[in-house]
Amino acid sequence: MLELVTLGRRVQGLRRDRSLTLQQLAEAADVSVSMLSSVEHGQKAPTIVVLARIADGLGVPLVDLVAEPDDTRIVVRRAADQDSVDEPGGWRRTILSPVVPGVNFEWIRTTLPPDCDAGEFPAYAPGSHEYIVVESGTLRLTIADRSVDLGEGDSAYFAADVGHAYANAGSEPCTYYVAALIMRARTPRG
Repeated sequence: MLELVTLGRRVQGLRRDRSLTLQQLAEAADVSVSMLSSVEHGQKAPTIVVLARIADGLGVPLVDLVAEPDDTRIVVRRAADQDSVDEPGGWRRTILSPVVPGVNFEWIRTTLPPDCDAGEFPAYAPGSHEYIVVESGTLRLTIADRSVDLGEGDSAYFAADVGHAYANAGSEPCTYYVAALIMRARTPRG
């Protein structure tokens, strides 16, 4: 059986991972701030209805809040099972990371041919992040209205809650990796 203090730490950790205040999660979960605070401090045993609301507010399955973690769990994605998409303009994107329910993380390898603009990607929800590493070639990374050129071995981080774009203005192909933590936009409760 999961102890209340352990449950509270798990809820608090997930909330902080998503950069949510107590007030923001309380609103998203449709529970009071005092109830949420009591749960996080291990002072109250929430009902299953309250737990389900908190899980929904965090964007995770209820089982992620109450199940004991399994340290031996592993998800493998074989190379043959990786999804590759050939995009217009001749560039190719391969999703390397396994799909894990409730985890908003993607690891992507992209190759842009010479003089290729992959276009602009819309802003993701607040709390989204991207890390970029260039394997070969030159990548022009544009974040909102600021551009930076990255060469082989260079890396960058940016908060992905703004429009962003990738382009290869060079004469050689550019291969780069994106590690992305993409938060889902909250939808109002109906």
